[in-house]
Amino acid sequence: MTTTTPTALITGASKGFGLALAEALAQRGWKLIINARNAEALLKAQRRLEEFTEVVAISGDVRDEIHLLQFAEKLEQLNWKLNLIVNNASTLGISPQPTLLEYPIDTIHQIFHTNVIAPLSLIQKVKSFLASDATIINLSSDAAAHHYENWGGYGASKAALDHLSLTLGKEYPEWNIYAFDPGDMRTDMHQAAFPGEDISDRPLPKEVAVPSALQLIYGGHDNGRYVAGKIPYLSSIKNVSVS
Repeated sequence: MTTTTPTALITGASKGFGLALAEALAQRGWKLIINARNAEALLKAQRRLEEFTEVVAISGDVRDEIHLLQFAEKLEQLNWKLNLIVNNASTLGISPQPTLLEYPIDTIHQIFHTNVIAPLSLIQKVKSFLASDATIINLSSDAAAHHYENWGGYGASKAALDHLSLTLGKEYPEWNIYAFDPGDMRTDMHQAAFPGEDISDRPLPKEVAVPSALQLIYGGHDNGRYVAGKIPYLSSIKNVSVS
């Protein structure tokens, strides 16, 4: 069967930016494959999104190679092509975050596996299902480009993901590959990064980050790194291929 509806795979989609973007796409008619570690929260997100579109939910940890293979298996079963991958699932590490010389190395392994290795592994496993002009968005951070005390573990992992994303963009110019810094957001992860602080002044994901991500998805920008709220407007809006 040939689908006439664009399809997105979003990891970490049970809350925060992932869920907000999934909802924005669902309201625009996209079919979705979503992931999160918490099965109960993922089911709740699935039910919410199913008010707008067809949704497949696969719960698991993106560090689990068997779990990542389930995405390819499901795509094959459904005969779906992917127009969009959003590698949103990530981990902050320890909160409060320690200095690098005090950081447990096993946690550093976990951070890099979740934030760097898993996104690449997922892309490898589903690459045969990508549309000819598919878009890949890897979630970056301000900490990838700037150096802050106590942000060394997370920041280094996101810097590595930026490098990976930009290299992929050179190696596969036919795809649209972006490292995307969503900026400060009022999310559980952001709160964990600033324990005990009031983050109510940060925008919700739907206010700045999601509209900026939609600019990348629909706008036909060059491969590269982009920051929410600072993405140039392009007058020609690229159609989303469903081939």
